[in-house]
Order: sequence, then C-alpha cells, then structure tokens
Amino acid sequence: MSSSALAPAWLTPPADPNDLAPGVWPASAVRDATGALVVAGASAPALAREFGTPLVVIDEDEARTRAARTRTAFDAAAARRGGSARVYYAGKAFLSAEIARWMVAAGLHVDVCSSGELAVALAAGVPAASIGYHGNNKRMWELERAVTAGVGTIIVDSAIEIERLAAITERLDADQTVLVRVNSGVHAETHHFLATAHEDQKFGFTLAAAEEAVARIRELPHLAFAGLHCHIGSQIFGVAGFRESASRVVELHERLLAGGDIPVLNLGGGFGIAYTRADDPSPIEELADGIVDAVADECAARGIPLPTLAFEPGRSVIGTAGVTLYEVGTIKPVHVATDDGDAERLYVSVDGGMSDNARPALYEAQYSARIASREGVDGPALVRVVGMHCESGDVVVDHEYLPGDVTPGDLLAVPVTGAYTVPLASNYNHVPRPPVVAVRAGSARVIVRGETIDDLLARDAGLDSGPTAEEGEG
Repeated sequence: MSSSALAPAWLTPPADPNDLAPGVWPASAVRDATGALVVAGASAPALAREFGTPLVVIDEDEARTRAARTRTAFDAAAARRGGSARVYYAGKAFLSAEIARWMVAAGLHVDVCSSGELAVALAAGVPAASIGYHGNNKRMWELERAVTAGVGTIIVDSAIEIERLAAITERLDADQTVLVRVNSGVHAETHHFLATAHEDQKFGFTLAAAEEAVARIRELPHLAFAGLHCHIGSQIFGVAGFRESASRVVELHERLLAGGDIPVLNLGGGFGIAYTRADDPSPIEELADGIVDAVADECAARGIPLPTLAFEPGRSVIGTAGVTLYEVGTIKPVHVATDDGDAERLYVSVDGGMSDNARPALYEAQYSARIASREGVDGPALVRVVGMHCESGDVVVDHEYLPGDVTPGDLLAVPVTGAYTVPLASNYNHVPRPPVVAVRAGSARVIVRGETIDDLLARDAGLDSGPTAEEGEG
C-alpha cells in the first residue's frame, strides 16, 4: 500500500497493521492465539471486562527493569571515570505510592515538585533524605514542611526562595542542603514548552545571577550549598545538548569552587523514548556514557575534581511501561481534497481522550495505536484516533495506520502512556479519571483507583442542600 496523501512524511504504511513495534510497546507485549493484546501475561479484553475502559495499564516489570537499568548505566559510566552517580526518579512523570516503592527498590532516589508529590513519596515510605524537592514557587508552609520532614535536597529557584528558606531554618534551628537551579542557555531540540534551559522562562537563575545566589547561600548559617542543577528539557535524543550545557555549567562550577567544595552537579533528565516506530532514541547506556564523559572531560581540562553526578529521569523509566485501553465507539470516514485528488481518513472515536491524555493537545505529541481485542483482517487505513470530548483538539493519536476493518466495539490500545498522562488528567466535560492497574505475571491489581460520577458530584458543594430554589418551584 502506498502512503496516504494525508499522512506525514515520517509515517509509512506498515506491512502488517497488527504488528507491535519493538521499543514502542513493553517488552512483554504480544498477541495471543486469538489475536488479542497481552501485556505482562494479562489479556487486554480480560482487563477491560474487569476494570472497564478507559484503563491505564502499567507493566510493573518493565518499570522496575528500566529503573534498575538506568541506575546501573549511570553508576557504571561514573565509575569508569573515577566518580559516582546518583539517580532520582522524576515523580512528575507519574507518581503513586506503588511506583515510588518500585523506584526505591531499584536503588533510585525520588524527585518531587509539589507538596502533594512530597506527601505521596513520604506516605509510600521513601526516605526523606533521598528526596529532592523542585518548584519555582514553593510557598512558606511547603518549604517548612520539607525542612521539618528532613528532605535531603531542596533545589532553590529564586532569590526570594533563598530568603524564605533562611528564615525558616533560622526559626527551626535546622540545617538544609540546597542546590541552585541554573539556566545554561542551551535549547533542547523539542517543543518549546518542554525546553527548560533557555533564559526567557520561569525556571532558575541565569549563569550570571547564579554566582550572586550562591554567595548569598554561603552567607547563611543554616543553608549548605551542595551544587548546581541544570535541566535542558524533555524528550531529548542524543547527547549534543547535554554536552554543550555541561561545558557551560562546569565553567560556573569551577568559578564557584573558590568559595568552597561543591560535592554535587545535577544535570536533570529529559531522556527521550520512542512513541512511534519512527523514533530512534539512544540506549540509556550510550546516553550515560556520553553525558558523564562530557562532564568528566570538562573537569579534567580544568584540573578540577569530578563531583558526584546526579540525574533525574522520569519519562524514560515509566513511559514505555504504560498502555491505555479504550473502546471504539464510532467510525467516520472523512474525504479530503488534496493536490493529488481525493484522500480518505478514518476518524476513530474512543471513550476517553484529552481528559486522560492531554499531551497531544498540549504539545502536538504523536502516539501509536493498535486494535487490542483481535487482529484486523483488512490492510492498513490511515486513521485519526479522537476522544469523546466537546473539543476539536481532542486528539488521542493524530496519524496512524490501523486495519481498515476497525469497528465499533473494538478495544484500542495506545502505548507509551506511562508518563505525563495520569498526572495531567482532568475532569474536562465532567469525565471521571480512569483507574490505573499494574500487571505482572498475568495478574492485575489497582494502584490508582478510578473516579466515578458520584465522586464528581460529591465535590460539587451546590448539591449539598438538595435542588436549587428554581428547581424546586413549579
């Protein structure tokens, strides 16, 4: 089959529209004898019958394995250069009590960026000393909560925050270790909302302003400056951006050494993963070697010791472990006039959408999809998978080829939904957020309960005293 005139250049018709592209799906994903999708030994149709749809499915072993592999990769890369590494799981990608425990079991620390994430991590049993706390607007009570809990590292983001911490630690007579977040000026090759190291944005200090911030911290008796933090963005392939950022940050690190030892340099995360078969991310071992070598070479050239290197992967640990199941509701062929004549795209509507995955609407993120309840028998047809919300931008998968016989009642599976889907979920159109189940060795258990209509109504204070006066009249 030739490519549709409506398809982007990167998307080509697959030889088999039922295939499961390696690297996009969890390693455990296969089709059983009936053609149904199976993840970690659990059948998609059986999961849908038990838990309903939409349903977020997390392959527990995939997440655990990726976490352990990431830690091993950075430990080995740092040891090869005579140093050490520390890996934090970026909880903003997806944090629940169970996931936090998986990360700790794999030897990772945990990174949080709100009082809610901190509460979940602590309630899950994550040692406070192994938590890093981010955020550009931490309120006084949030900072006090972190200091009181014994959070290991607070990443300060502004001069105001430094003074807030100084006042809190003075009053509590408590010491607090901090990192200073800096903008290296390196733009990640990604959506501009995901690029977080350029100067004109809300996070951190410029390289010039950081020196003054560090000087102020070193004046304060209860704050301990441990190092710099820099995060250049998300969904980044390759090491070029990290290498350039490292050169700038290490230059600042060297200047700051005149004021005392600096034990840590945190280079953030943002390591990319494959959302479609066209994506070709670097293996984590290759990234670890390249980034560590970049920093080690810069330090060696300056004759300064290599600090402990810290990293904060989230998406690359949990993203590929997630698969979301939907039920197809309607199919609508749409004919579009193009320069090459009439072209057709099938609009496939499912029972979820931007309320459970906002990334396509926010970032024009691309995803893949496959029929999960059976194998299709027709050849590939260009489809756009859309949600059920009253919003034209409610797209789940913008461009994909599915079997042309996709039909109402089919289960549809969208892979790589483990990161930044559940955390960004909403109740748009008063749609309850879906449950999350972990699957392992053929068994499934709920790790985040789904919402019901009753849950939504319970939050509406206008319903506390019965119908309104207008409803009661007549």
